[in-house]
Amino acid sequence: MAAGKRQRGGAGHGNAAGPKRKRAKRAPEPPKGFYPLGIFPGNGKKKKRVLIFSSRGINFRTRHLMKDLRTLMPHSKADTKMDRKDKLFVINEVCEMKNCNKCIFFEAKKKQDLYIWLSNAPHGPSAKFLVQNIHTLAELKMTGNCLRGSRPILSFDPTFDRQPHYALLKELFIQIFSTPQYHPKSQPFVDHVFTFSVTDNRIWFRNYQIVEEDTALVEIGPRFVLNLIKIFQGSFGGPTLYENPHYQSPNMHRRAIRLATAAKFKEKQQMKDLQKLTKKEEKVLIPQDPTEQVFDVPAEEKPVTIELVKPEPKINLKKKKKPHQRARKLKKKND
Repeated sequence: MAAGKRQRGGAGHGNAAGPKRKRAKRAPEPPKGFYPLGIFPGNGKKKKRVLIFSSRGINFRTRHLMKDLRTLMPHSKADTKMDRKDKLFVINEVCEMKNCNKCIFFEAKKKQDLYIWLSNAPHGPSAKFLVQNIHTLAELKMTGNCLRGSRPILSFDPTFDRQPHYALLKELFIQIFSTPQYHPKSQPFVDHVFTFSVTDNRIWFRNYQIVEEDTALVEIGPRFVLNLIKIFQGSFGGPTLYENPHYQSPNMHRRAIRLATAAKFKEKQQMKDLQKLTKKEEKVLIPQDPTEQVFDVPAEEKPVTIELVKPEPKINLKKKKKPHQRARKLKKKND
């Protein structure tokens, strides 16, 4: 066995092996900040992923809205529903397990109120909103359409640059809703716009398609309204940075509606009681006016005559009707 082994560098070995192969040169590294399509930089930075999930107790409209947002955001991830008993700080651990650094959490209460949390996990900040006027993609049936996974343009109202709490929300919206560069599930096209407008101290979200022919906007959906409650320094808690003074909780709103209805009913009942009292009161007689009969002309008095003789009976000039033939026969029989 030892004799049969080939010896390296032996006689005639180099001729049998042929010429040596040259090693392939490495491709030159791309310049800093430039990467091929679909390839992420390998500099150890965290990729942007958004976790979108909800608590238990949501209705069908909230479920469809959550599904629409996942469709519009290719960098999103889904997770199972969170139990109501769990505290919100647990969401930071769920984001860490799912390797997500942004989170959209739908919180349902009383099976009729929907709250949404937008958070930058795990260090914050985070914002809590009340969601109103929800209309999903399937419900709207708009004519607009866009490519799945395409990049959106984020359009903001000028109010977002005037006040500091709106400027913070603008940065949070940009980090959550914008598609990261060179994401593998994204498409290199821009064909729709996310608009965030401020009206009546609320943020109105709309999604429009950009028509190529005349650059007109056609609404796609979904649409909803965000009523800001609080902005926190941490993720799902911490010190309060801003509290909305115009916010009214759904419980207080429903209570105000009930009180207004009760006030209307009470007013109607008081009016009925007042009408009953007025009917029971004695009617005041109007005194006779002496000048009322000034222009009345008295009628002539006729003389009164008393008749002492019985008046003669009046003669009946009408002809008597002849009895019928059958009546005549019966009369003859009786006679």
